[in-house]
Amino acid sequence: MPELPEVEAIKIQLEKFLFNKKIVSIDVINRKVFQGDEKKLIGGVVIKVRRFGKVTSIDLSNGYSILTHVKLTGQYIYRGPELKNEILSKKVIGGIPGVHTHLIIRFDKGILYYNDVRRFGWIKVTKTSQVENESFIKKLGPEPFKNLTFSNFKEILLKTKRNIKTLLMDQSKLSGVGNIYANDALWLAKIDPRRQADSLSSVEALSLFKAVETVLKTGLKYGGASELAFVTPDGGEGQYQNHSLVYGHEGEICKSCKINKIEKFFLGGRGTYICPICQK
Repeated sequence: MPELPEVEAIKIQLEKFLFNKKIVSIDVINRKVFQGDEKKLIGGVVIKVRRFGKVTSIDLSNGYSILTHVKLTGQYIYRGPELKNEILSKKVIGGIPGVHTHLIIRFDKGILYYNDVRRFGWIKVTKTSQVENESFIKKLGPEPFKNLTFSNFKEILLKTKRNIKTLLMDQSKLSGVGNIYANDALWLAKIDPRRQADSLSSVEALSLFKAVETVLKTGLKYGGASELAFVTPDGGEGQYQNHSLVYGHEGEICKSCKINKIEKFFLGGRGTYICPICQK
């Protein structure tokens, strides 16, 4: 599922391509992924695109917003005059528009498609003034680079005996971090993902706090990871999967100790990668 770097890449490109453009028509092909009255969006001009954890809000001049979460396989693809060299990742199964296209938004200049093979993602029409009052946004924990400080990070750790990896991925405790970056951050901090969160010393907690920021910054630098279905609105892919530290490297020699091979197991139902020598 796309994490902070991937959703930020979506947010940046949507704002770049859609800013100051007017919605002229909307075709809702699949009502299962769309909530609300699309007519309220017609005539609205995009004035801002915001991100809350893994949720994106496209704000319009008429007081309405398009709230959306791409979940596992959701993809926003834009086509318009700004794209001089149109590309389309092979991960956009069926093309655009295609059998997996569930929404088409036409602007005065350009078209935005929403594709979703698994149809877990969602799109919701809401008043802009109510966006931050939505329950799933109000429940979000502090976010790295935004309102997460080392002080409240340490406090979050000390309050639970849950394993540290599961805690990092709990959006109500810490927003934006998912499986890929949790794996890499724990490896970088040399912490076993099975450790109880409250067992970390202050030194380990600080190391992990910095590691989370480091891997997320790298993810942002490379436009996210396109290991599975993630694509950017221009039709391209992120490149973090080519720079991950431990995620996806099962059987390879650890880059740190250069002795042990990376092992994979499942923790909380998610693939977990570890160097048994480095991570304690």
